[in-house]
Amino acid sequence: MTSPHDAQPPATEDLGLVDALAQLSFLVQNALAEIAGEYDLSLTQTRLLGILRDREPTMNQLGRHLGLDKSSITGLVDRAQRRGLVTRTVSTADRRSFQVSITDAGRELATQVAERFAKQIERCAAPLPEADRRRLSRLATRIVTADAEAHGVDLGTNRD
Repeated sequence: MTSPHDAQPPATEDLGLVDALAQLSFLVQNALAEIAGEYDLSLTQTRLLGILRDREPTMNQLGRHLGLDKSSITGLVDRAQRRGLVTRTVSTADRRSFQVSITDAGRELATQVAERFAKQIERCAAPLPEADRRRLSRLATRIVTADAEAHGVDLGTNRD
């Protein structure tokens, strides 16, 4: 009789692209969720703060970045604003829309979460040789960039 442990492939067996990326996604999301929870943040709130670290998007742009509709973005920003993490101001480019910016308190919180998350991901990637880590970074960047372009999301910043 085999145990569930026996059914798992050895560490050197290729899981295949779909399973490997799915498992990697779970590992990354779980790490981020655990750290976010320690700061009383949801994953989406954490993503919001991450986006706002280097840009001041409109509410519509935030919706595209996060894949959320207008009412969800409004609620998300309202909750973050009540916590003093973000501010919302009328856009100078279009007075019908609002821009969202991170506050000093939000930036400090985002920095703390990002530092802890980076350490956790570094630990996860530690078994890889440096050349493989660089290659993984380049390949992941290509995938993320292509997806952003396909969805009209600007991964660049809008700050000088």
